Amino acid sequence: MQSAMTAAAVGPERPGGQGLDPHQEESGNLAIHKLLTTDDGRAWTDFVATVRQGRDGSWSYEAWALRGMVRWIRRYAPEGGYVHEVVEVIGENPLERQDYRALATYDEEMAAAGNPADVQQAYIEPERLTYPYAYERISQLFDSPNAPDLIVNPKSYAYGRQPGQHGALDVVQSRSPLVFSGPGAKRGAVVDAPAKQVDIAPTIARLMGFPLIDGRDITGRTSSERGCPPDVYLKRQDGRVLEEMLDDSTGRPERVYILLLDGQSHTELLYRLEREPDAIPNLRRLIARGCLLRYGSITNFPSITWPSHNAIGTGAWSGHHDIVNPTYFLRATRELVSPQGQQFDTARFLNPEVETLFEAFKRVLGDGVFTASINEPCTRGADHASLERRLVGDRGRLIALTKETEHEINPRWYEELEEEGHRLQGQIDNRGLAQARLLFLDESHPAPVFVYHEFAQPDSSAHDYGPHHEGARAALDETDRRIGHILRTLEERGLFETTLFVITTDHGMATQNIELRANPARIPQRDGMAAVTAEPCIYLRDLRVEVEVTHDGRSARFFVADNDPDERGEHPPVPGATIVVTDRKDGLVARVATDTNGLAACAVPAELEPGELLAAVHAEGFNPRHLRLDGTNVCIDLREVLYGQG
Repeated sequence: MQSAMTAAAVGPERPGGQGLDPHQEESGNLAIHKLLTTDDGRAWTDFVATVRQGRDGSWSYEAWALRGMVRWIRRYAPEGGYVHEVVEVIGENPLERQDYRALATYDEEMAAAGNPADVQQAYIEPERLTYPYAYERISQLFDSPNAPDLIVNPKSYAYGRQPGQHGALDVVQSRSPLVFSGPGAKRGAVVDAPAKQVDIAPTIARLMGFPLIDGRDITGRTSSERGCPPDVYLKRQDGRVLEEMLDDSTGRPERVYILLLDGQSHTELLYRLEREPDAIPNLRRLIARGCLLRYGSITNFPSITWPSHNAIGTGAWSGHHDIVNPTYFLRATRELVSPQGQQFDTARFLNPEVETLFEAFKRVLGDGVFTASINEPCTRGADHASLERRLVGDRGRLIALTKETEHEINPRWYEELEEEGHRLQGQIDNRGLAQARLLFLDESHPAPVFVYHEFAQPDSSAHDYGPHHEGARAALDETDRRIGHILRTLEERGLFETTLFVITTDHGMATQNIELRANPARIPQRDGMAAVTAEPCIYLRDLRVEVEVTHDGRSARFFVADNDPDERGEHPPVPGATIVVTDRKDGLVARVATDTNGLAACAVPAELEPGELLAAVHAEGFNPRHLRLDGTNVCIDLREVLYGQG
């Protein structure tokens, strides 16, 4: 078997136009330059990441920042998975600091922000942050053909007009609390182990006694393809079992209930547990009977709701389950899709090659087991799935249960929260609570063996108030009361002691400087570049230009096409593209336009070499191309313009 250091570098698992190929060198470099050096770019952008294909077909991953750049490759590791090897650094490696333990408490977070008198100004600069598992989390994203050409990581405090925000790679926005409570978990323990969001699903599978199968690991290769016996629990498993949290002597669970506190800050949760002994009694009770990770788990990148929920529910990163962002561009169909906006249709966007926990429970325990997805963006395979309009149980009783707890909704949400959807989250979570109670009270079906339940109020409030605001704490208090109702329902049914509870979130939350009204991903498009922007993702609209000088040197042929492949994997020709050819003195040599097949040709002066002639190619809706007739691109040299290195 090859050693990790001699194995070939591995690029995107499913190439489909993502990242930068040689036809995008000009526009990609220009976009990166704008993102870093314009006035707004300097104020807003932390770094820009991409995967780049060289002319020889090789791939490498890059992160560019004003303070420096890093380029790395990945290889198959002999024991499975990948190893990541840094091959170039200029200036400061912007991803050098990757400690998952950094800024794990409220005090550490405030100290990194300079201990502001007002928590609403707890802004943390890049030099005080870390980027856990940065190479893996960036690389995985570009495995999907849905991935962008560039992804922008804003400074932790520089996105939008809401006091709280998330999505970035930094540890504050990427840390989620994680607790396993009940049979199979250590009791009353705080564990210092490293963890990732994709570790949750395989850990649940291990606790439920699922068998190991010949499934795919993070490299996309099955156990047998990797030359080892079955070693994963799910058909696609990017994570590992968190053995550090488990204790088989505490029994095996009969069911699992994931309590997902959307957007809940890890440091805030610890703050409440440590300093407010009478607060959040129901969460406190579950944590006391279980195992809490001191440093939480690290989320998907981007650390955003729809990708992260499905990473938890499948054990696969978003670059493998394919919901790479709440909104993203499908190159093959030239279609901008929004699983979050089309939330009742999310399941169709999920890669069929991954397996949800709902599907895994049925595969192992049989189709007769009952599973539920409550207000949860991961839905495929669930019997009850409110975001797929599959509601199980008597509607009249559901309405009655909803009204029973309506008085517990804090009226401040209607008066104070900014967005219409946020004002209604109390109602939505209350309806989710009613669904949960009914599913365990209704005798028409067995008690659910797996429930994945999202509570959205913590996220809405942290966005509109800020993660450390009293309003965000009130949202956690309200959520805790709802969890109390669920615990009591399970106790009444005699199911509490045999249920494993998993408490986590989909992402962290960072304080924003709303005065900036920052939106760095929009900079290239705003500055006139042809792109589809779905923050933080940028999809460049580029021309594929192929030029050939005939063997006698008398003429040149051009083929101009859309650089994004269509559904057949072909590049559609671009008719009507103008091509202006000039000599080394900018004298006009030819001006031609492509025909319906994207073809054009011109004469070449006999005294000039192809490398001495420049072609400028323009077409409506695309970024221009500038290249010499020998095929070399004419573009910004980022190493020179950013760092003074040629």
